[in-house]
Amino acid sequence: MLAYRLWCLGPAVVSRYQPPYTLTSDIVRQIAEVAELLGRFEAQQEREDPLRLRRINRIRTVTGSLAIEGNTLSEAQITAILDGRSVIAPPREILEARNALAVYEALPRWDPLAESDLRAAHRQLMHGLVDSAGHYRRGGVGVMAGREVLHLALPASQVDRLMHELFGWLRDSPEHPLIQSAVFHYEFEFIHPFDDGNGRMGRLWQTLLLSRWRPRLAHLPVESLVHRHQAAYYAALQASNEHSDSAPFIEFMLTMIRDALRENLSPQATPQAAPQVIELLRCLDSERSRAELQSALGLADRKSFRQRYLQPALDGGWIEPTRPDHPSSPAQRYRRTGLGERLVAGLAP
Repeated sequence: MLAYRLWCLGPAVVSRYQPPYTLTSDIVRQIAEVAELLGRFEAQQEREDPLRLRRINRIRTVTGSLAIEGNTLSEAQITAILDGRSVIAPPREILEARNALAVYEALPRWDPLAESDLRAAHRQLMHGLVDSAGHYRRGGVGVMAGREVLHLALPASQVDRLMHELFGWLRDSPEHPLIQSAVFHYEFEFIHPFDDGNGRMGRLWQTLLLSRWRPRLAHLPVESLVHRHQAAYYAALQASNEHSDSAPFIEFMLTMIRDALRENLSPQATPQAAPQVIELLRCLDSERSRAELQSALGLADRKSFRQRYLQPALDGGWIEPTRPDHPSSPAQRYRRTGLGERLVAGLAP
């Protein structure tokens, strides 16, 4: 439950909002790791084409954040929408993508400490998707993972007050921005202030808070990592709910930020990509099955394809399965990782 800390000011007792969280040794260690990796990431960004990297990572961010909420559009389809090309997909999913791309493009305009800007961002994100876009909910909602209810949000009558107090805490908090942003994200999801779009908004606002601390974090595709570890994301939310302490969620989000930085620092290894891996990556312009890739490459021997093309690409982190927990699934497909995207983008035509 939400916690309050009491201070005595003379004869009066004043109640102030204080989110419950514990700074564990793992959290302290992770902050140090992230800080070291961030320095290297920023130095690398200065040497590379910032506009190209920003575009690649923006597409990955939007794809990942929408996928967590059930949107099925691929990175290739999101790219087409960004470029103004036609996409054959459910109209609602296309609108979700257009809205999300517009909101992330507008990120520099939002003030992370302004509650009015949060409402305005939600209005843009959910335009045409819900009637209440930009307004706090007036009914009950819950956090779902598939058909499982993970969390029933507090009554709607409490939302205005709790959000006002959450922003008050954010403005006054002396904590490190990595802690602030993760605590805000968790508390936001706990309150669940909107009828829909809470997951997208929580992740967006954490990115915004981080970008005000270190601007290049606006272009780090953390949402793509969260999508890959979606079950762990919900488990961290649930563990924090059960313990009335957001430390599990803070640790999870710091892990995602750390791993996103590591992944985006990996291009030094790209020259070692074998010609077969590069050939496979060129074919993988959208999600494809093993059979589709093998056919596109003109290879008849399945064993040779796996040993010389597929497995090296997986081992090198250039591609990833869409169903990592079910490697033998008939629905298994493969897609480029951010590392793979950068390798392809850097190749001569």
